[in-house]
Amino acid sequence: MTPEEISNLLRRTFGDAIEEVVLAGAHPYVVVQADRWPEVAQFLRRDRRLKFNLLRCISSLDLLPDDKLAAVYDLCAVPEATDDKPLVCPHEFAVRVVTNRGNPHIPSVADVWETANWHEREAYDLMGIVFDNHPDLRRILCPDDWQGHPLRKDYVFPKEYHGIPGTTEHELPSPRH
Repeated sequence: MTPEEISNLLRRTFGDAIEEVVLAGAHPYVVVQADRWPEVAQFLRRDRRLKFNLLRCISSLDLLPDDKLAAVYDLCAVPEATDDKPLVCPHEFAVRVVTNRGNPHIPSVADVWETANWHEREAYDLMGIVFDNHPDLRRILCPDDWQGHPLRKDYVFPKEYHGIPGTTEHELPSPRH
């Protein structure tokens, strides 16, 4: 299916839950209301026309000028592998879910795609998005006592952590670039 066909199907099925359709550019996507995201995710996974059985990744975005954060879900439909056919993704698509920066909550879809478990933890750790009903939402890259979320655009890097001085890749004493 083409991105236009996918977005039209989603609009017909979910109406106002599809807030925006962006087909221009190399990465077409729809914006889905956060509270409807689990329902839309189930549909994307189970609908016989779509069969998005692979969540390739979740990228988190800091939309600082809009005071928002977002999670972008890159989906792919991977057919069953056979000896005579290589694995090819016949169609792929992205879904963006936007939330408020001050209290960022998006429902978890770890029960729809198992890979969401780790990707949601990464977005939680580095960007601070809380994935409601996640089975094990905790930091995955930073230590448990790390303060803040280092991929946010307004993050102020610590001067030190447990006596270890903070430096940049240029070995400057100030972690600001």
